[in-house]
Amino acid sequence: MCGITGWVSFETDLTQRREVLDAMTGTMACRGPDDSGTWLAPHAALGHRRLAIIDLPGGRQPMSVTTPAGEVAMVYSGEAYNFTELRRELEGKGHTFRTDSDTEVVLHGYLEWGESVADHLNGMYAFAIWDARDEKLVMIRDRMGIKPFYYYPTRDGVLFGSEPKAILANPAAKRIVDADGLRELFSFTKQPGWSLWSGMSEVEPGTIVRVDRDGAHTRTYWKLEAREHTDDQETTVARVRELMTDIVHRQLVADVPRCVLLSGGLDSSAITGLAAARLREEGEQLRTFSVDFVGQEENFKPDEMRDTPDSPFIRDVAKLVGSAHQDVVLDPAALTDPAVRRAVLTARDIPAGLGDMDTSLYLLFKAIRAESTVALSGESADEVFGGYRWFHDDTARNAGTFPWLAFRTGVQDGGNLLRPDVSRKLDLDGYIADQYRTALAQVEHLDGVSADERRMREVCHLHLTRMVRALLDRKDRASMAVGLEVRVPFCDHRLVEYVYNTPWSLKTFDGREKSLLRHATKHVLPQSVVDRVKSPYPSTQDPGYAAALQQQAKEVLATPGDPVFELASREWVTDAVSQAPATMTSLTRHGLDRLLDLHHWFDIYRPELRV
Repeated sequence: MCGITGWVSFETDLTQRREVLDAMTGTMACRGPDDSGTWLAPHAALGHRRLAIIDLPGGRQPMSVTTPAGEVAMVYSGEAYNFTELRRELEGKGHTFRTDSDTEVVLHGYLEWGESVADHLNGMYAFAIWDARDEKLVMIRDRMGIKPFYYYPTRDGVLFGSEPKAILANPAAKRIVDADGLRELFSFTKQPGWSLWSGMSEVEPGTIVRVDRDGAHTRTYWKLEAREHTDDQETTVARVRELMTDIVHRQLVADVPRCVLLSGGLDSSAITGLAAARLREEGEQLRTFSVDFVGQEENFKPDEMRDTPDSPFIRDVAKLVGSAHQDVVLDPAALTDPAVRRAVLTARDIPAGLGDMDTSLYLLFKAIRAESTVALSGESADEVFGGYRWFHDDTARNAGTFPWLAFRTGVQDGGNLLRPDVSRKLDLDGYIADQYRTALAQVEHLDGVSADERRMREVCHLHLTRMVRALLDRKDRASMAVGLEVRVPFCDHRLVEYVYNTPWSLKTFDGREKSLLRHATKHVLPQSVVDRVKSPYPSTQDPGYAAALQQQAKEVLATPGDPVFELASREWVTDAVSQAPATMTSLTRHGLDRLLDLHHWFDIYRPELRV
């Protein structure tokens, strides 16, 4: 797990621009605290920061191979979980290896199969290969978009990086944010390829981007396809159990300490149970970590998203599997610390406005990193198995828009926080409607299915190609900011493909959410978790958090000429800071979090707005 960056210029001698490459590489020191490396050729420059996970001494990058027709060099971020099998296959084809790293296997895979190496990989990855034989750059991203990857075309080539900040460190990249960038920022539709920064794009999941003297060329090597599901209920549950067991076993492979993120929900508990059983066979005790808030369990009040606190269920799981468990308990002072907010913003590059759900995740990962280098997470199970409450809410799923935006209060705050003139220019409702139509047009359907099955395929597709990508990016940025590798077993493409094509009636065969996952993993779960209703990532209920937001927002209001008010409404903020913290709505609190994110983001990045 690492950070990669690079620069291709067909009209510049990049061997004379090392200082720029060093600056780009240096922005990702947190992603790779263990090592740094660069590689320069006349028209290509590659930079790498390494977090050592497998073959600690042998996996240094950039890594290159000299061929009779020219050098082939690569920078790679991620893990190929099937690298052992691929290594044996490549050895059978005559390849020899100097190291035990998966990086070298991927590089030799490219030498053997070219761009089709992507079809052979199981894992999470973003890598770039400069192939001097044809003077081309090949950029490849994993199927689900677990690892981030951005690029910025220039007049005579391209800049790329794991994160926008690496690209922005190059003088050729302009820090411009236009109306299109802001529309997505305030809408949460996760437009494919979107970047907040004008001129910059994501390498989309399951996509290969090739850059040569003729420009950039894009090819999709994987996407969700509609296929007939012929397995019965018992066979389907057995297949999910088989896949989950294999995936967790593969993703436990590491040469560094490992752990599991445990929330007490079905998803993380299933991973915990499977991982604990595997490590027990190896004579090792599993470590688990969770996040909690001071007084949360004692003072918990059910709300529209959460019926129960997490702590009792976490204790049940830890007791059953015998894990060495640690709670990371946070108070409002830690959650609202401006230095922590700035660290999160620097990690994410965008003012997402998720407040304590972002800062608590960052602080959780930071605490885990003191003990472990690799963590397994239950992220993405809700998108794969249909776990969110709006999957099961007729109004939300048939609302004619993204279900997560239609569910009760939704997640938007743009119409509230934004200045009225800015809101009119952005036309968020029109943007969301356009994105929704575009997203639906990508869904393949089978003939002869019911209207309900057809609609639920659409809902599942929206989550697996839109929402999950935003959450995976959040997870990656927060974890890599502290040098922690978080693996996501539920994003294994074999599982995703299989469950996606399972009819909705099978996904809910017991009348509940995530029926397949529950029955496939109940052998490693306490009954309390088997019976538990879906509960999302925790958020503090302490009114002290809202009070701290209000105090910091008052300071922003008192700052003359704060650029945040190029977007935000002073009137809205003035009203928000006058409310009683204990009765503040979730949307108002979210708006204040967004305001404070914007305030710090302007100070950190100094963007040029073009609205």
